[in-house]
Amino acid sequence: MVSLKGEDRVLTTNEAIKYLRISKPTFLKYIREGRIRAIKAGNGWRILHSELLRFLKGETGTVERANNMKKVGDRFDEKDGA
Repeated sequence: MVSLKGEDRVLTTNEAIKYLRISKPTFLKYIREGRIRAIKAGNGWRILHSELLRFLKGETGTVERANNMKKVGDRFDEKDGA
């Protein structure tokens, strides 16, 4: 784990899956789905510790948030008869 002075810690793929206690395939699926934001670095991924905390709190990622917003918008359209 790399710690940047005054900034967030950067974790490797293996560090992140140990921290989350999930399998590597599940971790990679969450990255693909946008549930966890990560940066590709060489053969692995780099993830901010704060990103893992966000994920564990149940806060949605960018893609998931966009999908949820579309669902909410669809419900308003149904009510308006649009």
